[in-house]
Amino acid sequence: MSDVRIDRSLYPFASRYLEVEGGRMHYVDEGTGPVLLMVHGTPTWSFLYRHLIRELSKSHRVIAPDHLGFGLSEKPETADYRPEAHARRLETLIERLGLRDLVLAVHDFGGPIGLSYAIAHPENVRGLVLFNSWMWSLAGTSAEKMSRLMSGAMGRFLYERLNFSPRVLLPMLFGDRSKLTKDIHRHYLDVFPTPTTRHAPWVFARELGESGDWYEALWQRRERIAEKPALLLWGMKDSAFGPDALARWRGALPEARVVELAEAGHFVQEEAPEEAIREIGGFLSELDDASEVRETR
Repeated sequence: MSDVRIDRSLYPFASRYLEVEGGRMHYVDEGTGPVLLMVHGTPTWSFLYRHLIRELSKSHRVIAPDHLGFGLSEKPETADYRPEAHARRLETLIERLGLRDLVLAVHDFGGPIGLSYAIAHPENVRGLVLFNSWMWSLAGTSAEKMSRLMSGAMGRFLYERLNFSPRVLLPMLFGDRSKLTKDIHRHYLDVFPTPTTRHAPWVFARELGESGDWYEALWQRRERIAEKPALLLWGMKDSAFGPDALARWRGALPEARVVELAEAGHFVQEEAPEEAIREIGGFLSELDDASEVRETR
């Protein structure tokens, strides 16, 4: 994706690549120290986390991959873009980079994709940061109904021909659309330049409903992460995964620190980056201090 025009004053990070199932996966790897791995959803990429990467990499090793089919990763039309396949690729990245004792930050589809790793390997995850996301079947919800609508020929046309996901849905999910400037929006549009490069977001729209059994299987194992130190950073104006989803997570992670951002929508990382950096920075410091205490015993 070297032809994509990136404003390096906004995204000044070195590009790294890893061969995974289906193609070449792009990621950034900044800073040194304890590991913070950040997982995006749709139709975003590691650009979403740029403010957090810049600041938190001053004290931590911050890694943010682009799922295959998104961002600066390859976008082969024939790849498996179901969330379960993305979860396998994320596990490959963790294993290949030798990431240990990590903190996992997830958003949107990054929730089930990233948390599937935490559920399978709780011993290697020391903390969780959740932005607006989910990890359960959406059967019977408006999201599942939208998924059924978009899974057909018309939905595919909208996603692949008209770049519907970043062009229309992304701004709709902002609580404050003034935060989505034309230049910022361009960075989400331009990484999907042609119909063939827009296939992965359409698959995600389809899989909101069709991967319901996989999501529910993860949810039924949520006790494996229930006692993990956790931070919930929630945009309360999110029309997709707002207060109701937060209430579910409060029940699943009863010890979590919860920060409600009243004016933010789905994309807290864009709408309230300063608050996110402050809260995550404090959370990481507490985890680091606790680790030091355990090591001195």
